[in-house]
Amino acid sequence: MTLLSFSSVMSTVWAVLLAILILLAMITVHEFGHYLAGKALKFKIDEFAIGFGPKLFRRVSKKNGEAFSIRLLPLGGFCAFAGEDGKDSVGDGFNDKKPWKRIIVLVAGPLMNYLLALLLIIISLFSFGQMMFKVGGVAPAEGQFAEYSLVAEDLICEVDGKGIYLTTDLMSALGGKKEGDIVECEIIRDGEQKSVEIMMRADCDFENSEDTGKLWRALGIVTYESDGTSYWAVGVENHRFGFFTTIGHSFVYSFKIAGTIFKVLGELLTGHLGLSAMGGPVTTIKLTSQIASQSVQNFIEIAAYIGVNLAVFNLLPIPALDGSKVIFCLIEWIFRKPVPRKIEAVIHAVGFVLILGFAVLVDILQFI
Repeated sequence: MTLLSFSSVMSTVWAVLLAILILLAMITVHEFGHYLAGKALKFKIDEFAIGFGPKLFRRVSKKNGEAFSIRLLPLGGFCAFAGEDGKDSVGDGFNDKKPWKRIIVLVAGPLMNYLLALLLIIISLFSFGQMMFKVGGVAPAEGQFAEYSLVAEDLICEVDGKGIYLTTDLMSALGGKKEGDIVECEIIRDGEQKSVEIMMRADCDFENSEDTGKLWRALGIVTYESDGTSYWAVGVENHRFGFFTTIGHSFVYSFKIAGTIFKVLGELLTGHLGLSAMGGPVTTIKLTSQIASQSVQNFIEIAAYIGVNLAVFNLLPIPALDGSKVIFCLIEWIFRKPVPRKIEAVIHAVGFVLILGFAVLVDILQFI
């Protein structure tokens, strides 16, 4: 019992460390994007830090005065530009540079996140193949439903001409379909890709992106019981495509991930999805650790997913994020006069506090 408990604890610790490693790597890459763009455009940089909090290591360049530091808390990092965030002008500080140069520096962080995520997706698809939905079992049917039906072991490639990568893709392709409607699907059956027609067995009136029960029911997927819990008989299986197809699918997959972010935000704003569906830092680490520790492929996939999420989220026009700072730069560029720096600084500071508060709130909701 003691050995089992120790093994379980070490397994949990290892999973959490993997999650922290992914988050730290993505944040560091993000800040390094700002750093590279800043160096290329001759911005003065005060410090590049990996992590937050007390310094564990610090080295200052004698050549340009830039400081590099490693800090205690591994869930963060920053690239501090001279004269940034309302600080006094130093002549060659961040706010003294032309707006278009600042925009490039600001966008460079999210761009680096996206490029790393895309690289990871390409590596995953070439190394392991593309994860595709696999039908585990289909409910018995009679008449036309039996004629127009998926069968066990089918891999779903396309539905109504739309490539399928995520459950949200299936829901988007089938949304609004009624029981008895026929849709054309591209599937892989017995190793061969073919077109088949599938008749919907239920209405596809999905309430939100989490309403997957109606989705599988409409496709005729059967349920099974395990440990007193009911599951849908659908899983995933890897399938390899040709070189150019894999490259193309990698780009499409990255765009699909980005699209889910906007879809979820839209559902939150319209009230179709509750805050309990969101997660803060604690929830993110928990879910990431569970997925990343399952296999090398899952580790790469979740890292890519987080990378795309960081890229998109940071470009949203929310105070304190890069997207908001880009808006202020555009205002200055268009009107040739900046919003007063102190006002901008206050807006970003308030935004930062609100983001932290929101992150804590959604984590608390997970435990209520």
